[in-house]
Order: sequence, then structure tokens, then C-alpha cells
Amino acid sequence: MAMDDHQSKVQRLYDACDAVFSSGSKAGLPTLKQIRWLQDLLDGMEAADVGIEGGGGGERSSSSEDDDERSPPGRRFLSARAFTRITYVHIHECDDFSIGVFCFPAGAALPLHDHPQMVVLSKLLYGSMRVKSYDWANAPPCSGPRKSGLARVVAVDEMREAPCKASVLFPRSGGNIHSLTAVTPCALLDVLAPPYSEDLGRPSTYFSDIPIPSLPGFAVLEEADLPDGFRVAGAPYVGPELTIDMDSMYN
Repeated sequence: MAMDDHQSKVQRLYDACDAVFSSGSKAGLPTLKQIRWLQDLLDGMEAADVGIEGGGGGERSSSSEDDDERSPPGRRFLSARAFTRITYVHIHECDDFSIGVFCFPAGAALPLHDHPQMVVLSKLLYGSMRVKSYDWANAPPCSGPRKSGLARVVAVDEMREAPCKASVLFPRSGGNIHSLTAVTPCALLDVLAPPYSEDLGRPSTYFSDIPIPSLPGFAVLEEADLPDGFRVAGAPYVGPELTIDMDSMYN
């Protein structure tokens, strides 16, 4: 799985995701070797590699200079200081995977939500956040009027602070249902495979959690409405241009 040394880091990530997740590549979950390959690529990425600067009070680092040299002259960047609410920077989406960045101001939170039938790889690009996560104790509850079920606690108030290794969650393990709370301004680069799709039975569902005092390490999760006024804003992607494999998009 050779990479072109002259590609931007985000292009390398896209090409790897296309190789691992595209419909024609293989069926089922990716192998451990493939997951580690993707994690290694994510571990090498910084905010500047996806067109964001100023994260955590810093500017573009010297390790991003090579990518800057390959970028068009006058390339602009989004300022981390400009995100006053949770903002999603859409980089790419096809039937098989999506790539994007969630940018948080300090104190903002994504409520508890699931990732049905998905593998999700995440890299904290700057800042710090707290993570609460669960996995279903049994098979995920079927879609109904309101989802609910017994869940096993994976993490309670886990602190993640950049720089840190990329994380991965799976359909049945790794903390598939989680909430994210920004301690400082932060940004999370996400790969979802496959992406959410209401039509294909992968809706985004939000939950409330009810601890069980008599059963430590478990909780009941009940489908919940989003908090009043909660909204994720959108921002344009201004990082290095991607060369897209059009054949894989329409397989």
C-alpha cells in the first residue's frame, strides 16, 4: 500500500480509506493491520493539514511546511478562534465512508449518541475533551418508537488531550455510544465507515443514560430528544484539494 511522497496528508488519508472501505475492496470489518495503517496516518495529522490554524493558541507547525509547499499559493485557513459553537467541516462523503472535522469551543458538548453498524476512527487535532462512552450489553436494540437497552460502561469522564493517539470504535465495541465535552477549544478529525444514513438503517440516535446502582458498570440507555437549541453549524473545507476516485463513489 505505497503512498506518493508528494501527496498531502489528507489525500493519503482519503486514499487509504478508499482502499480499506470502498465497496469493491472487501466485505465485513477491516483487518487489524488496516486499522493500524489508518491510525498511523491519522496520528501524523495536524489541524493545518485540514485547513485549520491557531488550535490551542499555536500556529501552523514546521511539520506542516511540506504540505504547505504543495498547496496552492495564497491558500487560506480557518481560524480555530472563530468557532463559537460546534462546527462540522465536511471534507468528503461517499456511500462507504466520510471524513470531516468537528470543531468545538470550550464547554460545548455533543450529547450521548450512537454509530450504528459503523467503524469510527478519530484523531484529536488540538485541545482537550472529556469522553463518556458505552457499548450495548447485548445486541443493539432494534429501531422502534424509542430505542432503549442495557449498556456496559466503557469510559466515564475520560480525559483526552492533544497530542494523543487516534482512537477507534466498532459496531459492538470500543465505546460505540459516546458523548464528547470540550474542556478547551478542540477539534476532532473523524472517519466514519459507513456514514450515517436514515434510508439504510443507520440514523443518528441520541440517548439519556440512567445508572443502575445495583449493577455497577452498567446503565440503561433510553432514546432522547436533542436539547432545545442544539445545532451543529457547518464550515467550508479549505484544506488541500482532494483527488477523488469517482469509480469507487458509484460502485
